[in-house]
Amino acid sequence: MKKNKYNSTIKSPQKGLLITALLVAQFGFAQNKPDADYKGVIGKTLAESKEYWPEPVTAPKGAPNVVWIVLDDVGYGASSAFGGLIDTPVLESLANNGLRYTNFHTTAICAPTRSALLTGSNSHKVHVGGFSHTIMSAGFPGWDGRLPSKNGTIAEILRDKGYNTFGVGKYGITPDEDATDAGPFDRWPTGKGFDHFFGFLGSATDQYKPDLIEDQAHITPDGRHLSEQITDKAISYITKQQKAAPGKPFFLYYSPAAVHAPHQVAAKWSDAYKGKFDDGWDAYREKTLANQKKLGVIPANAELPERNSLIADWKKLTADQKKVYSKFMEVYAGYLTYTDYEIGRLVNYLKESNQLDNTVVFVLIGDNGASKEGTLQGAVNRQTYVAGETEEQVFQNNLNRIGEIGTPQTYANYPLGWAQATNTPFKSWKQDANSEGGTHNPLIVYYPKGIKEKGGIRNQYSHVIDILPTTLDVVGVKAPESIREIKQDTIQGYSFYNSLNDVKVVSSHKIQHYYIFGARSIYNDGWKAAAAHHPNSIEVKEALNDKTKANVLNADFDKDVWELYNINEDFNERKDLAKKYPEKLAELKKLFDEQAKKNNLYPLIDWSDVYQRKIHRTQATEGQSAVELLYKANK
Repeated sequence: MKKNKYNSTIKSPQKGLLITALLVAQFGFAQNKPDADYKGVIGKTLAESKEYWPEPVTAPKGAPNVVWIVLDDVGYGASSAFGGLIDTPVLESLANNGLRYTNFHTTAICAPTRSALLTGSNSHKVHVGGFSHTIMSAGFPGWDGRLPSKNGTIAEILRDKGYNTFGVGKYGITPDEDATDAGPFDRWPTGKGFDHFFGFLGSATDQYKPDLIEDQAHITPDGRHLSEQITDKAISYITKQQKAAPGKPFFLYYSPAAVHAPHQVAAKWSDAYKGKFDDGWDAYREKTLANQKKLGVIPANAELPERNSLIADWKKLTADQKKVYSKFMEVYAGYLTYTDYEIGRLVNYLKESNQLDNTVVFVLIGDNGASKEGTLQGAVNRQTYVAGETEEQVFQNNLNRIGEIGTPQTYANYPLGWAQATNTPFKSWKQDANSEGGTHNPLIVYYPKGIKEKGGIRNQYSHVIDILPTTLDVVGVKAPESIREIKQDTIQGYSFYNSLNDVKVVSSHKIQHYYIFGARSIYNDGWKAAAAHHPNSIEVKEALNDKTKANVLNADFDKDVWELYNINEDFNERKDLAKKYPEKLAELKKLFDEQAKKNNLYPLIDWSDVYQRKIHRTQATEGQSAVELLYKANK
């Protein structure tokens, strides 16, 4: 070989070309190397290669179907399944053949509860501290209303484990700006793991003229009651799936708008309650408390909290007041009984198709406590806040339209007295995250194949974030490390699977914080510290009606008074121990701050912030007061 002037070997042209070709071939093959999970062999020819097909994903052998039923705005003392005076025979049957969980908790309002339920993590942690509605969300990690992809839903998890996934009814956690037919659709239900979805994206809708979608498009409702439509659709989805793949398990999220306002139902359902509430809300509370003791869903020595100071003594009302208020309750009761009937249609279908025995059903009787949003008089109009309108004017309007309550012509919601009654045995109500009345809801678990005891009572503390991990344990799958190649956060909930067949098992859920629009609390192994916060929606209405109360819109978090309760001994918060145990209170307040930081809860946002944001979006004119602007913005 020849040497060049640098004393290096000069290769022949032919040998150099051969080396180059080999290198190109080698690097070319490396660039086309399949992913690490590929277990076949790729040769130069088919004869030198070995094909590989990944095994299709299937659910564990014998895995049950899963049905989650989530009712809306139902207090602890409404359904007969937990001692209330409203007939719900289907829920009673599920409870009598399953388990009643008496110490289950929600977040105190709908969207945070649903985001926590679907992801198994706290609502601020998954960005839904308030709502996904533009006016009630804010540009902070805990408040922007957008579920992160790293917090996969139960539908995404089960879909990837071999389930078909269906949702019907209320979704409530799609950002407003995404909720058009132009999308984007990644935060619609079909973008969060549901194969099919039929229902509505918002927080509330008219029962006969719903803002209806199916999959990724708005559709025209057919005029029937929404609950009937969603039940038909749920049955249709399952029927088609089972015909195509008999025995394949499914997950169904059945979430009717009921019994959130508007309270609308066919007259035959409300007429069945004529005269049954004429003795009023005070009597309702006493009767319900007695029923609850007989069922064993509250302690035998339980006592009622005093009637809220905003609510009148029923005996002192006029005949006209009793007539109007009773009508509101008859409609609400008929609405709940009708909802129970529709649930029964679903249950009967599963039974007749031989699927019920291998189905686990979780029934959340309410996503928060009873609603206070009907205010003191009850409402027949969608717009409940009308500037300058007196309580007497509201009542006279309701009296004049009493025959329309419950019809498609009204947007009915019952008065505050019935909210307290249907929340028996607790004080306060929806939105009040400081109170058991806002957060303490009934839970039924029904699973013929997996629960030995029928009609059992479980008193272990649990929270809405616990439903997802419990479901995974029942199904027999682990939470995934990633979903569609997106690494997942750790699920925050605690499974209570072991309690299904062990009444004595100790709850693993020891610490839980709560926060809705300023009202806040912290639970720690039986102790609870809580702070009410003002304004709330009732006081906003008072501010609208009385300009001298406009300062209620500027509440100070530092002036909130913290209370302390031993929930193990005082489950419905009748004895404030803050002065007796100041060290314990300080300890829990510190714990709340730690949990708030950990879960993206800060900054604190309350109703005044929400409404002031509306005001800032309203064109102000000279001479208008803050309350007048608030009224204009709220329209």
